[in-house]
Amino acid sequence: MSDSTQPRKIIHVDMDCFYAAIEMREYPELAGKPIAVGGSSGRGVLTTCNYEARKYGCRSAMPAFKAKELCPGLVMLPVRFDLYRQESSKIRDIFSRFTGLIEPLSLDEAYLDVSHLNSEAASVAWEIRERIRLETGLTASAGIASNKFIAKIASDWRKPDGQFEVRDDEVADFLAALPIEKIWGVGKATAVRLHEAGIPTCGVMRERTEMELVQRFGKFGSSLHRLCRGIDERSVNPNRERKSLSNERTFRENLASVEEGLEKLEDLILELQDDLSGRHLEREIRECVVKVKFGDFQITSAQRSSDKVDPQIMRELLAEAWERGEGKTVRLIGAGVRFRSLEKEDYGQMEMF
Repeated sequence: MSDSTQPRKIIHVDMDCFYAAIEMREYPELAGKPIAVGGSSGRGVLTTCNYEARKYGCRSAMPAFKAKELCPGLVMLPVRFDLYRQESSKIRDIFSRFTGLIEPLSLDEAYLDVSHLNSEAASVAWEIRERIRLETGLTASAGIASNKFIAKIASDWRKPDGQFEVRDDEVADFLAALPIEKIWGVGKATAVRLHEAGIPTCGVMRERTEMELVQRFGKFGSSLHRLCRGIDERSVNPNRERKSLSNERTFRENLASVEEGLEKLEDLILELQDDLSGRHLEREIRECVVKVKFGDFQITSAQRSSDKVDPQIMRELLAEAWERGEGKTVRLIGAGVRFRSLEKEDYGQMEMF
C-alpha cells in the first residue's frame, strides 16, 4: 500500500489497437495494410482496427459492411480471444514488477498506483512501455497524473506509442478546453443535455455552481462539479470486482422462430460455461440473463435467480424474451450471468446489456 501522505502518482496504461496490433505482429506481411478484427460477415461488427484503417473512418463497433464500404481494401481477421488473453497476462506480469496496485479495466488497459516508488511517475511509465515493447513486440500509451480521471484522459493525448503527464499545477489549463464528452460517466444522452444547457467544455462547466448542476442533472451534477475541476479521489483498486460475464452472437440472417434461437443458444451456453471455467472466477452466480435484439434493433432481456449456468433456465428466458417481439425476427442473442457482490448486493445492469 502507498503512504496516504505521499502525493499520488497514477499511471493509466492503454495498449495501442491491441487486438489488431497482435494480429499484425503474428502476420508481418500485413504491415502497412488497413486491418480490422471482428465479424467478417455482413452482420458482424469490428472489435477493433489499426490506425491505417482508422484513416478511412473505420472504428470499433462499426458494422463490417460499413467498414468495407469506407475501406474496400480492409483486411478482416477473426477474433482470437485466447491469444489476446495470453498477451494481456504477459503485460500484467510486467505491471506487477513495478507495483501491486493494479486495477485492470479490460484486457488492454489498467490503472497503476506507483506512489510508493521514488522514481518520477513519467520515468516509470516509460520503463513499463519499453518492457512491453521488448517482451511482446507491442506498443502502449500512458497517461500520468495524480488521479485516475486525469490519467485516463492523458493516455489518449499522445497515441500511439506515447505518453503524457499532467502535473497538478497544469490541471486547470489542461481541462479548460476539454470537451464534456471526455468526462468519465458522460454518455451520449448526457452530452446532448449538457450541450443544450450551453456547456460544451469543462471550462464552461466550471462557471456553473454545484447547485445548478445538481438541479439539472441530479446526483451526477455533484460528480460533474468535481470532475470538471480535476477532482477525483477514487483509489486504484486491485480487487475491483467483475459484476457479470456474458457472450453474444449476431447472426448472418435473422432468425424467424424461437426453435432456431434455442439451437443457437446451446452454443452460447457452452461458451459461457467454458469461459467461466477458463477464467477461474471464484464468484457466486446470482442470476442467469438472456438478451435478444430484434430485427428492428429493439433490445430486451430476461433474467432469473440462479446459482449456476442453468441451461433450462436459459431456454425459458429466451422464450420469454422472444415472445415480447410479437412475431419479429431476431438478429442477436446473448447469454450471461450476474455475480453476487463481494460486498453488498448490486442490482445494476449487466455489462453486456
